[in-house]
Amino acid sequence: MRIPRAALALSLLLAFAPFSRAAEWRPAQGPLATKWAKDVSPDKVLPEYPRPQMVRKDWQNLNGLWQLAFAKKGEEAPIGKDLGDQILVPFPVESALSGIMKHSDRLWYRRTFSVPKDWAGKRLLLHFGAVDWEATVWVNGKKQGVHRGGYDPFTFDITDALKEKGDQELIVGVFDPTDKGMQPRGKQVLKPEGIYYTPTSGIWQTVWLEPVAKASIESLKIIPDADSGEVWLTAKVAGASDKATIRAFVPTAGKGLLTATGTPGKPVAIAIPSPKLWSSDAPFLYDLRVELLENDKPVDAVDSYFGMRKIALAKDDRGVLRIELNNKPIFQVGPLDQGFWPDGLYTAPTDAALKYDIEITKKLGFNMCRKHVKVEPARWYYWCDKLGLLVWQDMPSGDKSIGEKDPDLKRSPESAKQYEEELKAMLDNLHNHPCIVQWVVFNEGWGQFDTERVTEWTKKYDPTRLVDCASGWADRQVGDVHDIHVYPGPAAPKLEAKRAAVLGEFGGLGLGVDGHTWSKKTWSYRGTASQDDLTRKYEQLLRNVYKLKDEAGLCAAVYTQTTDVETEINGLLTYDRAIVKVDIDRVAAVNRGDFSKAAELIEIIPTSREKAQTWRYTRDKPGDDWFKADYKDAAWKEGKGGFGTKGTPGAVIGTEWKTDDIWIRRECTLPEDALAEVQLLVHHDEDVEVYLNGILAFKAPGYITDYEEAPISKEARAALKAGKNTIAVHCKQTTGGQYIDVGLVLVKKPKK
Repeated sequence: MRIPRAALALSLLLAFAPFSRAAEWRPAQGPLATKWAKDVSPDKVLPEYPRPQMVRKDWQNLNGLWQLAFAKKGEEAPIGKDLGDQILVPFPVESALSGIMKHSDRLWYRRTFSVPKDWAGKRLLLHFGAVDWEATVWVNGKKQGVHRGGYDPFTFDITDALKEKGDQELIVGVFDPTDKGMQPRGKQVLKPEGIYYTPTSGIWQTVWLEPVAKASIESLKIIPDADSGEVWLTAKVAGASDKATIRAFVPTAGKGLLTATGTPGKPVAIAIPSPKLWSSDAPFLYDLRVELLENDKPVDAVDSYFGMRKIALAKDDRGVLRIELNNKPIFQVGPLDQGFWPDGLYTAPTDAALKYDIEITKKLGFNMCRKHVKVEPARWYYWCDKLGLLVWQDMPSGDKSIGEKDPDLKRSPESAKQYEEELKAMLDNLHNHPCIVQWVVFNEGWGQFDTERVTEWTKKYDPTRLVDCASGWADRQVGDVHDIHVYPGPAAPKLEAKRAAVLGEFGGLGLGVDGHTWSKKTWSYRGTASQDDLTRKYEQLLRNVYKLKDEAGLCAAVYTQTTDVETEINGLLTYDRAIVKVDIDRVAAVNRGDFSKAAELIEIIPTSREKAQTWRYTRDKPGDDWFKADYKDAAWKEGKGGFGTKGTPGAVIGTEWKTDDIWIRRECTLPEDALAEVQLLVHHDEDVEVYLNGILAFKAPGYITDYEEAPISKEARAALKAGKNTIAVHCKQTTGGQYIDVGLVLVKKPKK
């Protein structure tokens, strides 16, 4: 579909600034920036048409420099008054690209605009893509209304507030309590750390004007039915008479122009003979034009598009419930996508940057992504539709009960009402995008409440998609999928008769790249040493993912994550998108299930994962030289690995171990050609230290949930020898499950 560009004559008005300091504007100095930041200037700020599924040719972009002031509770709107600062809209006030990079709970925005003469006689709509969180709008001193919700677009008809000529004054008052409030906010906090990030306050999506006829199309709802070969269209209108009609056109190659007519506000069926289906591999989109007619004459028209696709559950030939796209099983592999930018926070610096994230996701071999507790601008979903990326769309979390063990008991009535209003707004605003195949109602118990009721409502409100009641932690046995989180994993939930098994988060392998991190202090779920190390460990994770697909009925896996975000360095890309931290071709291959060119771990000193191995062990503290190669361990017991308690994730129990500490030893024989390439394979819960021939080879706190490759220290590698070697291990337990097992592996390098 052809989308009008801002370069059209009317859209050139976006360069109009409220006052004459544009030459003085510059972005604030943030910790990190993307390459697209240089393309942003006051006269060039996200100039693309912001609503690709309901396009009109006439519009005016209000992005650019606005006046700004920090506000106080109870202040009167600054009508007719210049404000002391300036901000580049639509970048949030906390972002570098806003030019401010400071936070305030309350803000005043002000600018003026002019109305083109050839718009005379039309109604004028003022659109906001999104304002976080509460926005109150005045035009020429007249209050237009209040909108609450940080993620959904809203519109005011400002016609009656306009002056006959001259500049028109626009003021927006913003209130955003961030994590001091109960509203949906995703990962925004006032004190960012760990998995929580810098807040976004104020206007963060495009602001624009649009002239419409007195009778006009207000919204479209498009429901494709791939099985019947029909698409159902409902056009909601404003200002139309009872005799108004709707006419729809769908151009098709070789089948002419498909048409249908109907009544505004009621579904109209358009037959699509032999429909060409939309998929991640072949994202075919049909163009759609919708006209509103009065007395058989068009008074308004919009251009749109749709994709014919179906998402559903069905059992395979083994009776395992699978996810199907267009009546064919599809295994979904994708990244957790936070949607943050180092220079714009919630707002991508340019449309090209927004598009790049989807392009690189596809290039890495993924067919889906999970949009994590954030809603994007409409153009992000447009690019997913256009390029073919399936989307699991989270509802942004909120309230103060993040991580509560009993989330259903924590939500206040006011908070619950707001959450459900914003959930409905998200479903309404994103409904027409074929890329979205699943709604995620709650994430990890964050502000979770009335799960069964809210999930059932979501499923009834949109029966065309799957619904995930809770991704991770607080499952309530409802919805279409059972979704678990395991780091690093992977793992699969137990099979069920009515819900598909999915892995909503796993991975989190970290690699910091000098010069491309938000701060010196960084963290990840698991560290890696290099691009090759990260790629190799990723390949091993995906081997296990596909094994779970075949053996445990897993239907989807979501890897954490697309990019680094602030101090979190477990992205496949750096936060500034400058570096792809993995081998693209190798990762793309394994994401598609092709392991022919992947590295492989070959156990030369086996763990007990497949076959129990014999160790010497003691639960009583031994002498201080217990780890040395010549230590006499004849008094220790002999037992089969691994050692631990049943139910510990990833554990294969040969000998039960329930005490606080255990020490284990074994002898092994290594060939000469293995000494330079050998690595440890370890599964520990909790703290572990491993010695080779009396030299500390590896030490790690905490626990992991599966067998993982671990590097051997230089000193320990130097102590290895051809022939007989000694492995000595100490594992310390404090709480929960416990387990220890160790082996040695060779890394078989991938083919070039």
